[in-house]
Amino acid sequence: MNFELVDLGGTKYAYQYKVAGDVKAEIEWTEESGVMTMTHTYTDDSLRGQGVAKKLLDQAAENAREKGLKMKAVCSYVVNAFDRSDDYNDVKA
Repeated sequence: MNFELVDLGGTKYAYQYKVAGDVKAEIEWTEESGVMTMTHTYTDDSLRGQGVAKKLLDQAAENAREKGLKMKAVCSYVVNAFDRSDDYNDVKA
């Protein structure tokens, strides 16, 4: 499964998974002052239960590591993932 990094304009970005041009999964954030504020995660019903949201979060975390950014959890999925796992401690804002 390949995720596309999309510039949504201004300070907004997303990783998206598309099928036939339709967004089936995405994680969105704003990026300011070295912090990725994670604002939204979406997974289409057809992909639920397959770990797609975690894969999106992992991709975003890898992006943060590569760029030396921190991540602030606002989206409920990201808040829960940060609470449940130590995998993201190095990027938590």
